[in-house]
Amino acid sequence: MFAGSGPKPRYVIPDVSELQLLFAQYNNEWFGGEIPTHRIAYNARFSNLAGRITYKPPLIELSPKHFTHRPEALRETLLHEMIHAWLYARGQNPGHTAAFKQKMRQLGLRSIYHDLGSAAPRRESEKRFILRCERCTMELLRKRKPPILISCGRCSRNRYDPRYPLRVLEVLDVREVEAPRQAAHTLGTT
Repeated sequence: MFAGSGPKPRYVIPDVSELQLLFAQYNNEWFGGEIPTHRIAYNARFSNLAGRITYKPPLIELSPKHFTHRPEALRETLLHEMIHAWLYARGQNPGHTAAFKQKMRQLGLRSIYHDLGSAAPRRESEKRFILRCERCTMELLRKRKPPILISCGRCSRNRYDPRYPLRVLEVLDVREVEAPRQAAHTLGTT
């Protein structure tokens, strides 16, 4: 499944119905049909993780950004999340335990970690807004401009208070800056 014409073909990721079929196929082939049905969906907001599972409701979410250039990772990630579901269905700890790693080896998966790195957003938001409280200096980053006047949640205690308004600042330009080349410090340490 490749689309486009040029030197580097781009992989077209399976749609959600194809993912459901893959789930059913892998469930029968590798788990003896023991995993209850899970809804499989893409979550385009994921940039630092390739997949995630929730048990109630039963849902496996996958990052479409990570698989566009690494189609082989889709199978590995789906199977990884299915191992969590399989252990949970059997009443076992669904974490990265010894049982989890043993099942991974049976499926030919190498590591619990997805070496996919961070995926850049498919479409960068053109506008960002900073909401700032002048009293406590709290700042919030928002994609949309608030439609109404709002006040600081820290300072105003559960309702709008005109004494503590949040200033709305629009970010018009984003540019990369070079870090200073001095002694290396880790953020958060003294």
